[in-house]
Amino acid sequence: MARNNGLNFNLPSVDDLFSTEESRAEARLEKVVNLNPSEISDFPDHPFKVQMDAAMQEMVESVKQYGVLVPALVRPKQGGYEMVAGHRRKMAAELAQLPEIPCIVRNLTDDEATIIMVDSNLQREQILPSEKAFAYKMKLDAMKRQGQRADLTSDPLGQKLKGVYSVEVVAQGTSDSKTQVQRYIRLTHLIPDILELVDNSVLREPEVLQIAMRPAVELSYLRKEEQADLFAIMEEMDCTPSHAQAIKMRQMSEAKTGDERLAKDALVAIMKEEKPNQKEQIKIPKERISKYFAPGTPAQKIEDTIVQALELYRRRQRSLER
Repeated sequence: MARNNGLNFNLPSVDDLFSTEESRAEARLEKVVNLNPSEISDFPDHPFKVQMDAAMQEMVESVKQYGVLVPALVRPKQGGYEMVAGHRRKMAAELAQLPEIPCIVRNLTDDEATIIMVDSNLQREQILPSEKAFAYKMKLDAMKRQGQRADLTSDPLGQKLKGVYSVEVVAQGTSDSKTQVQRYIRLTHLIPDILELVDNSVLREPEVLQIAMRPAVELSYLRKEEQADLFAIMEEMDCTPSHAQAIKMRQMSEAKTGDERLAKDALVAIMKEEKPNQKEQIKIPKERISKYFAPGTPAQKIEDTIVQALELYRRRQRSLER
């Protein structure tokens, strides 16, 4: 019996024998297919909210008139497809009652799909801090699983590694610096109630509790129970801590050991401390006093001069009353 001796004759497959190079190249190209929105499930733990705002209403009207012009990106999933990029287009199509939307079907691993999903959504005009926080963390985790050097430090200012910064690659192609990306990722340690206050600072809704990014980052180091206590205090006092107050809370919390946690009384005491922006101020329009000072006079000198003039005026009034 003749032996093969491990020889490989590179025989063409049946498909290769009965197809042209042109047809094989065409088969390798991604094609746009029309899919029913009901066949497409949402991306798991999708961090970006699809909101029924004015922009969505405009998109719905556009879809009704012209259809979905830019294909969505999906990947095959058992029993259907999973959305990677195009959640807003899918929502608009459903509201416009379109039976189908154009989609590019691409085979992607979980990590590849996560990175594409995050990058495509970061191009939106308005993104809430909570959306960026979880999106950046999802991308960082995916890159770490892919073996890239993307270790995350606990320092909100970032820590330099050998050759690259921990979040430098994540920050590439975004409007945020690596330091800002690190701050956003820290927000994922906040309880939902406080994280919502950070979103409120961007939405700027009147008469709603809001907290800025920097103090929120400091609060993210508090234990969950301490954060819950603090949120209840903030609601009762109808105010949020300043950056300095948040730093003080973090320092006091980190000084605790074991299961010991920051007492509510301590949180209340810190919150009652006067904030610089809570001091009552009187503002005088510049045009009302500019004629009394030479151009370019420093603001502090103007303030000191006005205070001295008032002091002289008070002395004069006292002398007239005698």
